[in-house]
Amino acid sequence: MEKLALLGGTPVIEKEPEELFRWPIMTEEDYDAAMEVIRENKFSGTDITEKFQDEFAAWQGSKYALAFCNGTMALTAAMFAVGLGHGDEIICPTKTYWGSVSQAINFGASPVFCNINENLSMDPNDLERSITPRTKAIMVVHYYAYPCDMDAIMAIAKKHGLKVIEDVSHAQGGLYKGKRLGTFGDAAAMSMMSWKSFAAGELGMLTTDDRRIFERAMAFGHYERNNENYIRESDDLKDYFSIALGGVKGRANQVCTAIARVQLKYYDERCRRIREAMNYFWDRMEGLPGVRAIRVDESTGSNMAGWYSPHGIYKPEELDGLSVRRFCEALRAEGYRGAWEGGNFCLHTHPFFKTFDLRREGVPSRIVFNDRDVRLDDDKCRPSEDIMCFSVPWFKYLDKEWIDRYVALFRKVIENHEPLLGNDLDKRQGGRWYGFTN
Repeated sequence: MEKLALLGGTPVIEKEPEELFRWPIMTEEDYDAAMEVIRENKFSGTDITEKFQDEFAAWQGSKYALAFCNGTMALTAAMFAVGLGHGDEIICPTKTYWGSVSQAINFGASPVFCNINENLSMDPNDLERSITPRTKAIMVVHYYAYPCDMDAIMAIAKKHGLKVIEDVSHAQGGLYKGKRLGTFGDAAAMSMMSWKSFAAGELGMLTTDDRRIFERAMAFGHYERNNENYIRESDDLKDYFSIALGGVKGRANQVCTAIARVQLKYYDERCRRIREAMNYFWDRMEGLPGVRAIRVDESTGSNMAGWYSPHGIYKPEELDGLSVRRFCEALRAEGYRGAWEGGNFCLHTHPFFKTFDLRREGVPSRIVFNDRDVRLDDDKCRPSEDIMCFSVPWFKYLDKEWIDRYVALFRKVIENHEPLLGNDLDKRQGGRWYGFTN
């Protein structure tokens, strides 16, 4: 038995290769685009942003695109644009970033959570359980770049007459059966902040094929310097064009949209290289006990976009109940310092959705305008008890020698895991660990 580094052995990797993980890829073309904005003092203009919007819409295959200062703001505008209001309910998978749905309370609406499946993706089999006469919309999240089952979800939405918003923050440019993610629902919104696979500093985008949704999103967070020229079909909005209807300014900074224009030119090819590397990694990991890939079958025409924040599923029962936290601790000791358990915490467990009273109304804001207590539904949403995940290296290009070393690192921990059991403080929970990491 090989001695693990955590127990005094020699690490598999002494120093990780920075170049293999460097992201985003920035070149002189990016720097020149940003400096042009700075030199010309165009931070708060719209000319560069409008060019990016047109280019992005054409690239994605949507009629309209609208840039915002960040992804949370874009998602908020999408909620307003589809008409979310007092007493409405919006369904969202529980395992996602809070920005996918928490702002629904600003519209007097109630977030309702559904389960995820073993790919950490919205479970269509649980979606219909969450639908009531008050349901207005479904927030689909392509979590960790895995494409949701859009055929099933859209069929359910059509059956019940529901609006669909796609949160594509983890999966810009991804495909589901040959079609771009973000082109299935009524609207899509996404983050392009500096850690995402499409990284442009701090930026959000909203896309849609519906002119009225586009105009409502424009009216919500933008104002007279572009509204007057864009609002053509929404007569009920024309009187208000000089003020952002959400009371907030969501316009993008043009340093970010200038960088985004450059990033878009190379994005598909860079994502292809990432997918090549990540698929090689998981192919080499195939058959190891305790771990399963979260990845799509690309032969179906679907893909994982830029494979943002890649994760695997952990099976403690295959490693004698070794907890995922202890497993990741051992991986870090062997040299993979990005090994962490969990992912985003399950939103239905957080006090924000239990007791928070935003406007001091004496009632939790999540249910203040609803005639039922949606918090009672949370007892039916328990996805993380049996579904555990852990992070894996996010390789940016194929380097077989280095990737094989990471595979060897995982293999070493898995094949020599037994000595870890004796001091596993979480093993008493059956190997379960409820991570509250982002």
